[in-house]
Amino acid sequence: MPNIEIIQADITTIKADAIVNAANSSLLGGGGVDGAIHRVGGVEILDECKMIREKQGGCRTGHAVATGAGKLPAQYVIHTVGPIWQGGNNEEEKLLAECYVSSLELAEKLKCTSIAFPNISTGVYHFPKKEAAKIALTAVKKQLHHLTCIQQIIFVCYDQENYLIYQDIMTYFSDL
Repeated sequence: MPNIEIIQADITTIKADAIVNAANSSLLGGGGVDGAIHRVGGVEILDECKMIREKQGGCRTGHAVATGAGKLPAQYVIHTVGPIWQGGNNEEEKLLAECYVSSLELAEKLKCTSIAFPNISTGVYHFPKKEAAKIALTAVKKQLHHLTCIQQIIFVCYDQENYLIYQDIMTYFSDL
């Protein structure tokens, strides 16, 4: 069973086989986590994202694609597109859960033993932080029995608010 950890840090500093990028559908970088990963990781990530765009036209919400990690202390960046919060009436919860599931599935295919997640969709996409944390932890918990390679799952909270929310919700998941 994978070890699950919640930390407060900058995801671009995390040493894991894969770090997850809260990307936009264009895969060309943006603000928040996405911008930081592209800035720190370097042009190699952007070049690979452009190749993915040429091949499949970007990435749909809830799906994930992988690139190398460039100058980041990881092997891979898994880019997943979270939903933009529109009041909860447009399948946002389902799509957010799919981000975590598709990222884990891709990490398994890449034979990753560790994966680090940011707080997907809680920044400029305005997903309510507490609801997003519940969805993230629940989605990951449901996938644990499917994981054969992944031994460590890290939820990387950039701010203290998300960190405290995850810590609080994690107490309800005593079997994790």
